[in-house]
Amino acid sequence: MKLTATEKGLLIPKKLLRENQEFEIVQEYGKIVITSIKQTSSIWDLGSTPVECDVKDGAISTIITSITHERYLLFR
Repeated sequence: MKLTATEKGLLIPKKLLRENQEFEIVQEYGKIVITSIKQTSSIWDLGSTPVECDVKDGAISTIITSITHERYLLFR
C-alpha cells in the first residue's frame, strides 16, 4: 500500500491497525517502524477472569464447549 504524506503527516488506515490502540513509532535504518504496544484483541483476554460455578469438571461436554467457543471466535 502506498500512502502520500501531507503537511500534517501520514494517515494510516484504521483497518491496518486492527483493534490495537497504542503504538510505538521508531525511525531506524531509513525506515519508519510502527509496533503495537499492547494487543487489545479480545482473544488475548479469554480465560483471564474465570468464573466460579457449581459445575464439576467433565459435566459439560467438551465437544459442545469447543463448538460454542469456535462460534464465538467466528461470528462475534
